[in-house]
Amino acid sequence: MLSGAEGTRLCAYVVLSLMTGVRTEEARALVWPHVHLDPPGDIPPHVEVWRSVRATGDTKTKKSRWTLALPEPVVEALRARKDIQETDRKVAGKKWEENRLVFCSQVGTKLDAANVRRGFRAIIRESRIGGSWTPRELRHSFVSLMSEKGVPVEEIARLVGHSSTATTETVYRKELRPVITKGAEVMGNLFA
Repeated sequence: MLSGAEGTRLCAYVVLSLMTGVRTEEARALVWPHVHLDPPGDIPPHVEVWRSVRATGDTKTKKSRWTLALPEPVVEALRARKDIQETDRKVAGKKWEENRLVFCSQVGTKLDAANVRRGFRAIIRESRIGGSWTPRELRHSFVSLMSEKGVPVEEIARLVGHSSTATTETVYRKELRPVITKGAEVMGNLFA
């Protein structure tokens, strides 16, 4: 999927969503003043997920309003996105609509969910992974990948802004391995 996204207008959107687990409505509402690619001191690069495209402009829940450190691939993708946007701004000239959005059209206007779905479907076709993926599955993939790497469900719930682990476990986490092996591993080591 990541290779299919390379060079597309949604590349940074896909990378950010997959590697941080932000909701689609939060990614679409992300503004540059909330993106810190070169923060001062020992603070890592991060995004402030404080807005949403929901009617109120708020995130889904109060716990969903959080600040997330960014892995290096996300930082690189957002830097590239900024460069693309600067080119778009110059080409658009007076047609450019300034709204400080990270993810916007070639003239600066908001992307709606249909714009994102259409671009995402093209990425899925290009990557040849098949199926009927939707952008929200990037968040599901984030949760599943965290789980696969042994991150405790409580920490995953905190990372995605869930107030409890129930939603994380029942709705988002899809086990990547068909057989749960942890018990056998622990007991095998204990009684080896």
